[in-house]
Amino acid sequence: MSNLQVQNPPKSEVSDIFERLRGGELIRLDDPEYCKINEVVIRTIQLNNRLNQVGEINEVRAILSEIIGAEVDESTTIFPPFYTNFGRFTHLGKHVFINHACSFLDMGGITLEDHVLIGPRVNLVTENHPLNPEDRRALITKPIVIKRNAWIGAGATILPGVTIGENAVVAAGSVVSKDVTANTVVGGVPAKFIKYIE
Repeated sequence: MSNLQVQNPPKSEVSDIFERLRGGELIRLDDPEYCKINEVVIRTIQLNNRLNQVGEINEVRAILSEIIGAEVDESTTIFPPFYTNFGRFTHLGKHVFINHACSFLDMGGITLEDHVLIGPRVNLVTENHPLNPEDRRALITKPIVIKRNAWIGAGATILPGVTIGENAVVAAGSVVSKDVTANTVVGGVPAKFIKYIE
């Protein structure tokens, strides 16, 4: 019997680029599957342009459903303009409200649970880049999860890997880089605890 052990192939050889993207693996521009990301981005930009040309909420919902690949519930409202670069990894619950001029960079995954309120000009950013200048154009992603009944105030930015707890409030203009506990208000740059919601 041989002492040689069969080694498992590297992760990048056993899963497609979308699984690796969602898994937070470093994705470089020279990845042999990077063209798959570009295909989704090109399609999304075209659909996003259409979405921002319509003025009827049901049409907006229908086009956003095409972008994310799942039906947006009729209880959810999105006011254009709305921007996304990918869309495939956005998941929207019921009774979600997204106000004007929001930007969702969702390659790492964005989940908005039921009854979430998103103020105007909110940025949800799941994508980042390495600090090393030689590798800076590579992608690293982490998901954003906004739990039930949370409210994100106007102009706030939520950074990769952040979970906003149930019923939490993020004050307008905040930059959130750490998880927010349920039933709390946070604000500032970077966002810090302000008070509990009773």
